[in-house]
Amino acid sequence: MSKAMAAQPASPLSRFWHKWRFHINILLVLIPLGFMPRYFHDVALFRGTSGLGERTVGEVPVGPWSITLAEFRAAPPELDGPAGYMKTFTGALCKECISQVKATYLRIGKPRSLRAAGGIFFGSAYRMGATVPLPPRTKADAELWITMEGWDGSVHQAAVPLEQASPATVAWLQKQQGGKP
Repeated sequence: MSKAMAAQPASPLSRFWHKWRFHINILLVLIPLGFMPRYFHDVALFRGTSGLGERTVGEVPVGPWSITLAEFRAAPPELDGPAGYMKTFTGALCKECISQVKATYLRIGKPRSLRAAGGIFFGSAYRMGATVPLPPRTKADAELWITMEGWDGSVHQAAVPLEQASPATVAWLQKQQGGKP
């Protein structure tokens, strides 16, 4: 009886596994390696070793101070649940103004007051981040407003055209509005 059991042919799956197991295991090692460049790019971006972001806007003077502004990801805004579409920017204060600036805010459209100044930058003064909501009726010619509040109570503002700050967002807005500029 043992000879009859040993004489049974192997199943097709068993034959496939025994023939191709080495190749399948090699694939299981190689497939994750394909995602490694993106992983290392993201790690460098989050650590700041590749700069402030994927696309640097440049140094923006805000009253007596300045901030180097960058678009964190050069991509269209991302949907963030009920908050709507959001865009992330990073910034670094100038070395002379680090001790003078209390808070830095970012907003699309001119703020009505300091209470509505927008999203606050968080993090160290050398690498701050802010996430800005895109209002539903944002036009392609909108401006990104930077508001800085000093420890002495002074408030200074500056505007950067959204086209200069984030061309990908402007292209996305034009697409959303049916190609209207």
